[in-house]
Amino acid sequence: MNQLSDRINNLSTSATLAMAAKARELREEGKDIIGLSLGEPDFNTPEFVKDAAIQAINDNYNSYTPVDGYAELKDAIITKFKRDNNLDYNRQQIVVSTGAKQALYNIASVMLNDGDEVILPCPYWVSYSDIVKLNGGVPVEVKTSIDDDFKMTPAQLEAAITPKTKMIWYSSPCNPSGSVYSKEELRGLADVLQKYPNIYVVSDEIYEHINFIGDHFSMAQFSDMFERTITVNGVSKAFAMTGWRIGYIGAPTEIARACNKIQGQVTSGANCIAQRAVIAALEASPDKVQYMVDEFKERRQLILGLLSEVDGFSCNEPEGAFYVFPDISVYFGKTLNGQTINNASDFAMYLLEYANVATVTGEAFGNPNCIRISYAASQEQIIEAIKRIKAALN
Repeated sequence: MNQLSDRINNLSTSATLAMAAKARELREEGKDIIGLSLGEPDFNTPEFVKDAAIQAINDNYNSYTPVDGYAELKDAIITKFKRDNNLDYNRQQIVVSTGAKQALYNIASVMLNDGDEVILPCPYWVSYSDIVKLNGGVPVEVKTSIDDDFKMTPAQLEAAITPKTKMIWYSSPCNPSGSVYSKEELRGLADVLQKYPNIYVVSDEIYEHINFIGDHFSMAQFSDMFERTITVNGVSKAFAMTGWRIGYIGAPTEIARACNKIQGQVTSGANCIAQRAVIAALEASPDKVQYMVDEFKERRQLILGLLSEVDGFSCNEPEGAFYVFPDISVYFGKTLNGQTINNASDFAMYLLEYANVATVTGEAFGNPNCIRISYAASQEQIIEAIKRIKAALN
C-alpha cells in the first residue's frame, strides 16, 4: 500500500536545492567543489539590519505575530512600494509571509481551481510550475530564446491564452536569465491583457534592486493593471537575508485577505525578530545596499568575459539578478571523458563530476538547452570555476 499521496509523489524536487545537496555530499567526501548553483548572495546581512534584530530581542519580541505581519512592517512596506515603485497600497492589501515562496504558494492556493491555466514565460523560477500543479493549476510554458533576451513577446502571450487562462506569472529581473522587462515591453503585454479582463498577473520582483540598467518598472504601475496584479517581493536577495525568511505581497484587497486567511491555517505569522529587522531594511534607502549591486555588476562582466572563451557557451548579457544562463546545446550528443551528454541535466552533472563545479540544469527552469550559473561567489571562485569548466570540456 502506498502511504504517500499522489500529490507528493508527483511533485518534483527543487533542482537548485538538489544540486546544492549533492555538492555538500561531495565536499563531505573531501572533494573541492565550487558551488555556483544556489541563488544566495555571499554577503553578510548589513549591520544596521542585524542591530535592529538584536534590539528586538532586547525589547522582548517573542510572541506570536499577526498573521499578515506587524502593522509597523506593513507601513514600511507601503512606504517602500510608494518610494521605489510609485504604488499605493493600504494595510489591508499587504501580507507578510515566511519568504516570497510562501507568498507565491498562498496566491496559487487562493486563486486557482482545478484546470485553471497559468502562463509561464520560459525560463521561469524552478518552483513556479510545481506550485501551480500542487494547487490544481496547469502550467502553460511559453518558450523564449536567447536572441530575445529570454523575454516573452505580446504575440506569444496572446497565442498562449485560452478560455482556461487564469493567470500569468513572471519575474523581472528574471531568475534564471537575469532579463529585465522594460516599461514598454510590459505595456505591450498589458495591452494584450486588456482584451482578457479576467486574467491576473503575478509580478515577482524579488531581484528588483539587483538591477544593472537603473530602471525597474512594475506591472501594477499601469493604472489599468493595478487591480489585476499581485506584486511579490522580499528582502532575501537585495539585503542578503535569505535565511531570515521574510517575503510580502501587495495585492487587491480581496486577494490579500484570502492569502491572510489561508496563511492563518498553515503557518500563521512570520518570525517576530525577522519582521522587526525587515522594518529597518525597508525604511532604509536602497543606496544602503548599492555596494552589493556594484560588486555583482563587476562579477557579471568578469564571468561573461571568461565564458566567452569557453567553446560552446552562448550567453546574452543579463540586466539584473546574479545569474548567467548560457545555451550549451552544442554539446548534446557528444561524448566527453566517456560520458554521453544527452541534455542539460547530463551536462550539469558532468561539470560537477569532472570540473568540481556545481551549476543547475536549465530543464528545471523550462529551458532544456541551458544551464544556470550563479555568480553570487567571490571573483576568485568565479575565475577558478570557469578555468575548471574550460579544462573539463577541452
